Amino acid sequence: MDQKPIKRSKHIVALSKDHHAGLLFSWKIKEGLKRNIELYRIKKYINYFWDHHLKTHFAEEEALLFNQIDDDLCEQGKQEHLMLVTRLNRLNYYENEDSEEYTLFAELLIKHIRFEERILFPHLETVLPLSVLINAGEVLDQQHPTPIKDNYADEFWISIDKLD
Repeated sequence: MDQKPIKRSKHIVALSKDHHAGLLFSWKIKEGLKRNIELYRIKKYINYFWDHHLKTHFAEEEALLFNQIDDDLCEQGKQEHLMLVTRLNRLNYYENEDSEEYTLFAELLIKHIRFEERILFPHLETVLPLSVLINAGEVLDQQHPTPIKDNYADEFWISIDKLD
């Protein structure tokens, strides 16, 4: 089955670009785990990305889109946000040193992004009034004058070959 590119409303395309950054973030976590990077380094990156990107992204989606209508798909989007925050808290506050918890966090984020891109956003584009989408686009344009720049200093996911 061929997956055709998803045509996103120009009013919420900034959120889809954030999703691309979120998928790359998840990949970096999984790469770090594959390379047996110390979990504290991966956790620092997860917290950096949360503080600089994800926390705001979740708040924007909920305020601009999910809270505009009361239906099961929007509720699922909010519940998945809550599940991700709960997983993040488990990583931080319980000194979790189980690499499986990091994998589960990354996999849950990937699954959530796929749900939003393939199901929730297309749904919202058809059920939300155009005025709501336009307003969301205007707010997002102000909040996102440039795409996410992940300039985290510790690039643990990159393979560094030793030079002789």
